[in-house]
Amino acid sequence: MNPLLALAVIAGLVVVATGLGLIWRARTGRVRRSAGTRIAADSLGTDARLGSSATIVQFSTEFCGPCRIAERVLGELAARRTDVEFIDVDLGRRPQLATEFGVLQTPTILLLDAGGGVRSRIVGVPRVRDVTARLEEIAKENNVIV
Repeated sequence: MNPLLALAVIAGLVVVATGLGLIWRARTGRVRRSAGTRIAADSLGTDARLGSSATIVQFSTEFCGPCRIAERVLGELAARRTDVEFIDVDLGRRPQLATEFGVLQTPTILLLDAGGGVRSRIVGVPRVRDVTARLEEIAKENNVIV
C-alpha cells in the first residue's frame, strides 16, 4: 500500500472518530423532555416514594463509574429541596426494569412529576444547572411553591 494513501486513511479515521466522539459528548447528559408514561413508586422499590413536586429516578449498576458521580450530584440536589425525592434503582438487582423503562445505558435518569408522570429523560451524567432548571419548571407546572 502506498504510504501516502495509508496516511490519508489513518487521518480520515481520526477525523471520523473525533466527530463521533464530539457528537456523543454533546448528547450525553442532556435533559430531553418526554411525556405520557406514568410510574408507580412501588414498581421502583419497596421504600420508594414520590416527591411532592418531582422525583429523580436514576437507573444504575454496581460497576458504573459515572453512576456514582450522578448519584452524588443528584442526591445532593434532592437533599437541598424538600419537594424532591431521589430514587436510585440498581439494575443489577432488578434487570427487568431495564426493559420496562427502555434503559440502554447507565446512568439513565428520569424526572417525574408529583403524579409519577415521566417529564424528562437524561442519559449519562447530567448537568446540575439543567436538572435544577427542569425541576423548577416541573414544580411550577404542578403549582408547587419552592
